[in-house]
Amino acid sequence: MSLRKSPWLQSLSAFALLGALAGCAVPPPMGPTVVAMPAPGQPFSSFQHNDQACRYYAQQQVAGQGQGATQAANNSAAGGALLGAAVGALIGAAGGNAGAGAAIGGGSGLLLGAANGGAVAQNAASNIQAQYNIAYSQCMVGNGEQMAAPPPSYNSYTYPSPAYPPPGY
Repeated sequence: MSLRKSPWLQSLSAFALLGALAGCAVPPPMGPTVVAMPAPGQPFSSFQHNDQACRYYAQQQVAGQGQGATQAANNSAAGGALLGAAVGALIGAAGGNAGAGAAIGGGSGLLLGAANGGAVAQNAASNIQAQYNIAYSQCMVGNGEQMAAPPPSYNSYTYPSPAYPPPGY
């Protein structure tokens, strides 16, 4: 059975391609991931108004960036499929079956391209969220609100290993 004659396999291939590409979509930030606090003595209703205005401002600052990042991620997946199909066809031709090689290479390339596209999308989403947080924080501070300090970083540079034996032992 060849891929050309099997509509079921062609449908499955198309569905897999769409699923892989859909996984690369970069959603816009849903809101800030930083903590804002009302200024001392300020009514909470004023804080809520500033919060909504600053969310809108931050959203405007990152508007449209998700579409470009999604396109780059999708191009990575599609490019991987095309490159895999070409390499697979060359290897398959050497073995006497270029069609099977192209199908296997295209599937493998799609999977690797989609994985890379997912990494591109995740990195883009993190960068867009960081830009959103900066715009939101600047707006909130500009309106007199306070931003909570970020949590401490827990890495090997923050907490050096203890000296052995402890001093004074």
